Amino acid sequence: MTAMRSDKSVGVWLLVIALFIAAMVVVGGLTRLTGSGLSITEWHPVTGVLPPMSDADWQAEFAKYQGTPQYELLNRGMGLASFQTIYWWEWTHRLLGRVLGAVFLLPFLYFLWKRRIDHALVPRLVVIFLLGAAQGVLGWWMVKSGLEPARVAVSQYRLAMHLGLAVALFGFVLWTALDVIGARRTSVAALARFRPWAIGLTVLVFLQILLGALMAGLDAGQAFDTWPTYGGAWIPPGLYDLNPWWINHFENHALVHFQHRTVGYVIAILVIWLFIALRRADKPVRIAAVHVLALVILQIALGVLTVVNGVPLALAAAHQIVALALFGSAAWLAFVLSPPGPVPGRR
Repeated sequence: MTAMRSDKSVGVWLLVIALFIAAMVVVGGLTRLTGSGLSITEWHPVTGVLPPMSDADWQAEFAKYQGTPQYELLNRGMGLASFQTIYWWEWTHRLLGRVLGAVFLLPFLYFLWKRRIDHALVPRLVVIFLLGAAQGVLGWWMVKSGLEPARVAVSQYRLAMHLGLAVALFGFVLWTALDVIGARRTSVAALARFRPWAIGLTVLVFLQILLGALMAGLDAGQAFDTWPTYGGAWIPPGLYDLNPWWINHFENHALVHFQHRTVGYVIAILVIWLFIALRRADKPVRIAAVHVLALVILQIALGVLTVVNGVPLALAAAHQIVALALFGSAAWLAFVLSPPGPVPGRR
């Protein structure tokens, strides 16, 4: 297999893209936590880059929002100043998406023109661009679900899909960037046996983030404000009160909350085991393992504090940020445990 020959500046550019995606996830989470996602009721990919420029423009946007079920059922009586606050959150989220598209496309065309990207890397970059475009379409599809009659928030299913695609895209870009810049991998071939466990950890963290999206979509974080018990019970009551039984895993506040905590415990156990098993590994592996351990401890602490304090905005946002950092670190651990081979995208 022939190694690609893109230079390291391409890898740095991809790391910047990964950071932009991370920023999108963070701002998207804050948009959801502040209830701002339905403040812009239309999707104009080009002209929507400009916010309202006059009082008349603001009144027109506000009138559109006043026609939504969220306003009628939840925010009736809201003033223009309060509307502007939630509007700016959603507008910023959409603006970041547009900027991200430009930050990807323009350097990509430049690097391609200068022949600094090996042809073998181009398909990956095309996939990244197409997934990014699909993310924008999926985001609008999610918003539309919250504009349906009698709804005051977006569908938790579409929210999970939107977040899941963003996290998957972040992981794909990060892995490609590590490849291109030639990030160090283990030099000990025997350590490759731990790679499936690291990949399994990454998948578990991804699943946990999806469960977190269900938590956010249902406001299930407020179902219980105690830890380690659930309102004094070790297993919360009413886990399968809904019919059919399987829908409880996605719509029952108690079960969604229970699932999220339980998967968190499983992740913690797996991380501790991996850290102990890899504590004498070579330096790249040890550094990645330490990051994963530190982040999982921080994430559990933030999760507990978020729940017992009634899901305050600052703690909930920090919990989401660290979740993405943990996912990235788990992917990094899987990367460094991969056996050495051709370095895609590096001269």
